[in-house]
Amino acid sequence: MNLIFEYPSWFLLFCIAAGIIYAGVLYFRNKKLKEFSHLTIRLMAVFRFFVITILAFFLLSPLLKSVIREVEKPVIIIAQDNSESIGVGKDSIFIKNEYKQNVQKLIDELESKYEVLLYSFADKVKEYSKIDSLMFNEKQTDISALFSEIETRYSNRNIGALILASDGLYNKGANPLYSSDKLRVPVYTIALGDTTVKKDIVLLKVEHNRLAYLGNKFPMEIIVSAKQLKGKSTKLEIQKGGITLFTQAIIINSEAFNIKIPVLLEANEIGLQKYNVRLSTLAEENNISNNNLNVFIDVLNAKQKVLILADAPHPDIAAIKASIESNQNYEVESYTADNFDKSFNKYNLVILHQLPNINNPASKIISELNLSNIPVWLISGASTILKSDLSVVASDQKFNECEAVLDNNFPLFTISDELRKAVKRFPAVASPYISSALEKNSSLSVLFYQRIGIVDTKTPLLFFNTVGENKSAIFMGEGLWKWRLQNFASQGNHILFDELISKIVQVLSAKVDKSFFKVIVKNNFFENELIEMDAEVYNESYELITEPEVSIVISNSDNKKFLFTFSKTNNSFRLNAGIMPTGEYKFEAKVKVGDKIYLQKGVFTVSALQVELMNTIADHQLLYSISEKYDGEMVYPNNLAVIAKKINNRTDLKSIVYSQKKLSDLINLKWIFFLLISFLSFEWFIRKRSGAY
Repeated sequence: MNLIFEYPSWFLLFCIAAGIIYAGVLYFRNKKLKEFSHLTIRLMAVFRFFVITILAFFLLSPLLKSVIREVEKPVIIIAQDNSESIGVGKDSIFIKNEYKQNVQKLIDELESKYEVLLYSFADKVKEYSKIDSLMFNEKQTDISALFSEIETRYSNRNIGALILASDGLYNKGANPLYSSDKLRVPVYTIALGDTTVKKDIVLLKVEHNRLAYLGNKFPMEIIVSAKQLKGKSTKLEIQKGGITLFTQAIIINSEAFNIKIPVLLEANEIGLQKYNVRLSTLAEENNISNNNLNVFIDVLNAKQKVLILADAPHPDIAAIKASIESNQNYEVESYTADNFDKSFNKYNLVILHQLPNINNPASKIISELNLSNIPVWLISGASTILKSDLSVVASDQKFNECEAVLDNNFPLFTISDELRKAVKRFPAVASPYISSALEKNSSLSVLFYQRIGIVDTKTPLLFFNTVGENKSAIFMGEGLWKWRLQNFASQGNHILFDELISKIVQVLSAKVDKSFFKVIVKNNFFENELIEMDAEVYNESYELITEPEVSIVISNSDNKKFLFTFSKTNNSFRLNAGIMPTGEYKFEAKVKVGDKIYLQKGVFTVSALQVELMNTIADHQLLYSISEKYDGEMVYPNNLAVIAKKINNRTDLKSIVYSQKKLSDLINLKWIFFLLISFLSFEWFIRKRSGAY
């Protein structure tokens, strides 16, 4: 520590002089104090000298400069796989007992020299205080998420090493060997599980569409594998409601057997349909829990039909059509305006591309659409000029190159965080001139505004409007195909662009539900998912209200009932019923608005998630490759002392000393205040004791 002054340090002489002069005048020039002894006068003068000198000293604004040093030990992270596959092997008793003790010994040995943190990973990455609390019961394994979490949390920390304990099996996320390139620490792996190939028949996967349509046939592709069972046979069955719909005998003709079986079934009942796919078991099988899967398919009444009418062929049309057709719920037809002679009545949505325009006002098309109340999405061209009533006028006005700026308060639907980020990277589109009257129209719901250059404007780029029963959307630009290409260039797929187009089409084509009470819930949950649902309540003016209380009764297949109450949000209700056991559930939600009681009934299912049991043969090669890539070593669970020895012998794991300079006002130190009070108190006491005022 040292002192710093805002004024030259020789000014201290003036502070001392002030103390001497003040004390001298007060005590040595005061004739009333002549009856006091010389010792008393000198003692009081000394106290007053120090008080005045210190006070004058503070006028120099002294600062106390201090340097704080902190020592950060290297951080050792132990990440334990907590998935089901860890606890089902032949060494499961060892893993749950002796292995945990070995890990605790490793932690105790490392803590003398390092900061040790314990994490588990499987469905989620969690921090734990004790290894004993791990149950090895989570339903999926995502090793890449562990690496991402460590990079995010400890990017600026002194990480010494990562100890990864796993069987090397993952069924979620990316390959961990290639998803951890930013990790710059040694990785030691503990090879758990059994690599022995056991006799087993596995129903690996059932590929199917999520949706089917009543009266149509829908495909399934069933993938079956078998190990060490050459010459044996099994039977594949598909059942629905106890009725067998499909059977096929499977002859296993190799020790490492795989087969894909295509199946075509008919959708003959509306709603969520449950299909049970199973393989008959063999006495030699080591694991029979992977012989059975449940498949859920939502059977709808009919597809929604979308018509694209264009002035001329354009890449925007191909981009939009491909995105809409990626959703099995829609059929798309596209025509140029001069080749279309059908009725609009069979379509749920009409998309007009560069119609109307200056050369083709399309008056007949617009008139028929207005009369039919069919929703319209208008995509303007670069030369199209719109007035406030959306009619087209001729103009020589040049178009603007503008980017999209998302309105975070857009009310009609929500988009994912990934799409919000992607919008900022979407290329500019060619946007025509738009009148100021349209800019000021407060009845429009704007999703995107225009950014011209670096200026964010209040000019709409994509907006929605509802007049009576007529719903419409207008995209004031040309070049949507660029957005689709940008999505593929950055992500390797079109998922985010498809999400945007799908949301627009859904909000326009959806039939308006005018019921006063709605419950929004998924049809199917996995057993590791939270059962979450939303509810909306409307008054007679069809305005959202949250004053009444919404309750719900959920019943399982044994007719056991669970009562919940929805929580209120800004303008709706939300329920988190937690995790429920596998099975089929019915619910009945109720709300009272005034004198009226509204009910909503529905069903949902909770499906078993069995991916951890599909493959229980440990992949130690992956663990070895990870440890080799990151300058570590792979060890087995009965030899954990090797890891502690290897880490302790590393010369690159060192503590880091951080120095921080700090300036503080000396006047803020409390002890100086009490020192001054003490000096003045002693002086006052001596004066009083000597009989002076």
